[in-house]
Amino acid sequence: MDGGLLIVISGPSGVGKDSILRSAGKRLPNLCRSVSVTTRPPRAGEINGREYFFLSPEEFARMRQNGELLEWARYLDYHYGTPRRWVMEKLQEGKEVALEIDVQGGQQVRKQFAEAVLVFVAPPDEEALRQRLMARNTETEASLTRRLKAYRKERKHLPEYDYIVVNDHLEEAVDLFCCIVQAEKAKVKRVLAHG
Repeated sequence: MDGGLLIVISGPSGVGKDSILRSAGKRLPNLCRSVSVTTRPPRAGEINGREYFFLSPEEFARMRQNGELLEWARYLDYHYGTPRRWVMEKLQEGKEVALEIDVQGGQQVRKQFAEAVLVFVAPPDEEALRQRLMARNTETEASLTRRLKAYRKERKHLPEYDYIVVNDHLEEAVDLFCCIVQAEKAKVKRVLAHG
């Protein structure tokens, strides 16, 4: 990875992955977040190229077929993926690149990059997750049920991850995430390989 650090951050919708990365980005100046592509429509306030690159199903299929995605997955009704070229360029610049992706994507990245650092963000319990999702006012009862079911399924992949960050209090979760990044950068094998 030419001195860069590839970090996968996964966890259920509504657990606070975005909030953790946003706050960590203020403390870790070398951290950059990959912007994924998706076939889902934008939510209110989302801007193409900032939260996601919003694509048609046909555009997404073309990228996938041409090998332009580092990883991709279907989550609920939509497809999500990570543009390969952008990630590789940032790693070659020595950046810490955070991919906010689901466990399927995390598995794909780990197969290609054994040295990638996988972090799972979890809620303190399922009820806390339910309350956070309801507070967003974007969920129907059916979508809430599907997201909680997806979380139960994702949780089974925890042993495949290197770290877990329980987001009970945001500042503590951000502190732990930043410590993980700093510790990974200080690993002797990483320093010797790129020093």
